[in-house]
Amino acid sequence: MRQLSTAEILKLLEEGALETEGLISWGSNYTFLARVCYQTRELNAIYKPRKGERPLWDFAPGTLCLRERAAFLVSEGLGWALVPATVLRDGPHGWGSVQRFVEHDPDEHYFTIQEEETYAGQLQQVVLFDLLVNNADRKGGHVLVGDGGRLWSIDHGICFHSDYKLRSVIWEFAGEPIPKRLRQDLEHFKERLASEDEELADQLGALLNDREMEALRERVARLLKQERFPHPGPGRHYPWPPV
Repeated sequence: MRQLSTAEILKLLEEGALETEGLISWGSNYTFLARVCYQTRELNAIYKPRKGERPLWDFAPGTLCLRERAAFLVSEGLGWALVPATVLRDGPHGWGSVQRFVEHDPDEHYFTIQEEETYAGQLQQVVLFDLLVNNADRKGGHVLVGDGGRLWSIDHGICFHSDYKLRSVIWEFAGEPIPKRLRQDLEHFKERLASEDEELADQLGALLNDREMEALRERVARLLKQERFPHPGPGRHYPWPPV
């Protein structure tokens, strides 16, 4: 069967009939495995309704699903396609985010592949992505190994805070130069955020507040100026649990 393009997957997620198949019990917020059907096509998906979000003291209520969508937009804006296709829509338990489910082996994750050289380039992308979105919860289990050894990044509900919140298990590149090809991607992304004619900036601005958008721009500029993967910041910089 022909592999669907990202545009086709987004259309299916947005317009297809959404049915929940079960509650995923290990998440801190209500998360459902779902099936989306549109015409003759169907996909497994992850559905996170807004009203199932656990209140957090440092993130505005009802914004976690917005951040899931914003993370997908940043991933696409960089050209890295790390985050599975994600939309915002209504569903059986109300409005929320719906993300394509990635088929993967649950026993394979960051901690099982971290020393394999073949994954180094993709992991560098994950690290830079987390720095940009200010990911407060990069657990090892949030890096999935998909078909053909492709890495996917999931669970971005607590990202994009305007204050430094980065917590990650991936620090092995700290102090190393950022490869030229990745710096070029960051530069292009910076230009897209600055352009008044760029749709990406408008889309992100509809999901994040002004302070969060400005902080995102500042993080891109800082990475480009440093030209190296940063070392951990002060305080607790690892998430718990780590997987």
